[in-house]
Amino acid sequence: MVTFIWTIQILSAILLIILILLHSPKGDGIAGMGGASHVFASQKSAEKGLNKLTAIIAGVFLVCTFLLGYGIIK
Repeated sequence: MVTFIWTIQILSAILLIILILLHSPKGDGIAGMGGASHVFASQKSAEKGLNKLTAIIAGVFLVCTFLLGYGIIK
């Protein structure tokens, strides 16, 4: 059972890193200078979905960490 939890934790950690890197930066960057920041305004729903998925994977990672850290799973 411990091996299964470790596997889930490692996979969720890798997926969490990938999901965080997929997030768009909060600032407009160079696009804000030219007024082109509104071009990507339609991707807000995709950002919401990405935020939800990131939160779920982070929750799975935290649960696995607590289970392994406190020795609940033997």
